[in-house]
Amino acid sequence: MLRVEFTIEPFIEGRLEPHVTDAISAVEARGYRVEIGPFGSSCDVPADDVGAVVGTLTDAALGSGASHVTVHVAASDTSPTGTST
Repeated sequence: MLRVEFTIEPFIEGRLEPHVTDAISAVEARGYRVEIGPFGSSCDVPADDVGAVVGTLTDAALGSGASHVTVHVAASDTSPTGTST
């Protein structure tokens, strides 16, 4: 599994605008649970579906008015030392 972390701008404190909620809904429609954090959101995705998930969320965000989408993908099962477990 890989962890997909994403931030969608513009960021409006205290509100989830359509460019954010539409991206989250699109990822959840693919069957993944999105964890919404204070500065970004994340989900765990099998490696063979990461490209499709990233495409889905960026298409939905930009299609709903996002000005910028930042995505970070990393192994979700790393130990604190940075080595895979």
